[in-house]
Amino acid sequence: MTENEISSKIIGAAIEVHKQLGPGLLESTYETCLTHELTEEGLNVRRQVLLPIEYKSLRLDAGYRIDLIVEEKVIIELKVVDEFNSIHIAQLLTYLKLSKNKLGILLNFNVSRLKDGVRRVVNNL
Repeated sequence: MTENEISSKIIGAAIEVHKQLGPGLLESTYETCLTHELTEEGLNVRRQVLLPIEYKSLRLDAGYRIDLIVEEKVIIELKVVDEFNSIHIAQLLTYLKLSKNKLGILLNFNVSRLKDGVRRVVNNL
């Protein structure tokens, strides 16, 4: 399955979660429900994945955690914010670079329509 095919399933599942729950809940609630939806779709999903950094040939745990990684190809970063800003995009791009993945999706569940809270971020390896 390609990153774009996975992305399409992720966005569909996120829309379903948002339709059922609406805005205003904790990020962890959306994470749990989105994980359930994606698993029901038959996708492999890992939550709160540790992401070490390499520093001077050392592999160090610097406290980074990927919210969700789907099929080991697409990173999902969940937010419950008024709007995305540049630091959210930079955070996801850093996760993509450190994990050597190409595609990430920012999902902001604090919106009236989820399509207004979706942002794809591409890592041009």
